Amino acid sequence: MTAGAGRGRPGGPAAGGRDRHGEPTRRWRLVRAGSDAVPPSVRRFMRRARQRRLRAALPWAVAGALLALVGLAAWVVYGTAVFGVRDVRVNGTDLLTPDQVRATAAVRSGAPLAGLDTGAVERRVGGLAQVERVAVSRDFPNTVVVDVVERTPVAVVPRGEAFVVVDASGVVFRELPQRPDGLPLVRVAEPGPDDLGTRGALTVLTALTDDLRRELVEVVVDSPARIRLLLAEEREVVWGDATDSATKAEVATALLAREGDMIDVSAPDVVTIR
Repeated sequence: MTAGAGRGRPGGPAAGGRDRHGEPTRRWRLVRAGSDAVPPSVRRFMRRARQRRLRAALPWAVAGALLALVGLAAWVVYGTAVFGVRDVRVNGTDLLTPDQVRATAAVRSGAPLAGLDTGAVERRVGGLAQVERVAVSRDFPNTVVVDVVERTPVAVVPRGEAFVVVDASGVVFRELPQRPDGLPLVRVAEPGPDDLGTRGALTVLTALTDDLRRELVEVVVDSPARIRLLLAEEREVVWGDATDSATKAEVATALLAREGDMIDVSAPDVVTIR
């Protein structure tokens, strides 16, 4: 054996003594990873291993950063006043004022706009008698938009010394001290959407021809089965119930030129004129 045969390569094991089984032992030397004592092949292996670890860790780092950004954005939008309510814009009012709608909407100033319960606001505003339907939306960064569709008046009903206005469904939504112009007068005991007399009168009004409307003074509902039209010059049309109203309107219109103060179209196939 030559003198150098027992020396290990740089960074490798070197010859030493023997262990208790008589096997030769080796000594290991600690060297720096980047030193020249490390063989190039080992350095390349270590470099590729580091690159693989970095590539494996990168998606997790990106995901963590994205989650942090999402959390920060959610906190800003839902937890701060940066996107808080600063204005409630009301559209479509005539019978109501925008301030009346805002007061009923009860949207808290500064409340996070993204967390606004638009359904609850719609239910509150929809409870106003004058409102037929309502839609509430968000207009970022700081505005709540309330679009109101008010009820359309179709008839007026005397109530004591005042007059109440009803829409096509029979809903009473306004009370006035004097009769408004341009609305037909309906006399019914208890106006309302569930009242048979109210619903019958509105059905009759919808079916009237232009000629009958021009002559109409008022609709009198004695009962759901006995509806009468009082016309100009003290003429009267006995309508009966609200069934076949389109046919009754055509027959009554055709008989307006006839002599007689009373036209009975309650049975439109057998008409009576007196």
